[in-house]
Amino acid sequence: MASVLLALAVVFTGLYAGMMLIFLTGIMPAMARLTDGQFVTAMRRLNEEVPRGLFLLVFLAEVAFPVAALAVPVDDRSDTHLWLLVAGLICVVLNHLVTVAGNIPLNNALASSEASPETHPDTAVRAAFESRWNRFHAVRTVFAVAGFALIVSASLS
Repeated sequence: MASVLLALAVVFTGLYAGMMLIFLTGIMPAMARLTDGQFVTAMRRLNEEVPRGLFLLVFLAEVAFPVAALAVPVDDRSDTHLWLLVAGLICVVLNHLVTVAGNIPLNNALASSEASPETHPDTAVRAAFESRWNRFHAVRTVFAVAGFALIVSASLS
């Protein structure tokens, strides 16, 4: 059972880290080339579509499976295995904290600015959003990739 849970931890942390990395290296650089109006509209639509069913499953499973893998007793678990798994879980949790404390409030502010375009022109909205969101996203991507690498390492130890 522990090996199945660890395999699922690898799969889900890998899926999440991959998505974060694609956003960092592909989607956001492409979005940077859009006009202010295009950027703001596209980010609003992404923020409406992404946090749904499958994404939420991966987002929650990324934490749940490492926790479950740690909770199942394993007689021959090495200290190295244990600490790699704990370190991976810490990175995954830090990723979620950055998301909840940094990116989500910016997404919410972006969404609320849509209600009053006359007081929130796209240029100002983008200026208040893009660089801050990208910084938070870069940090959470590092945590996601590090968490994945550590959990993979735990599965190999």
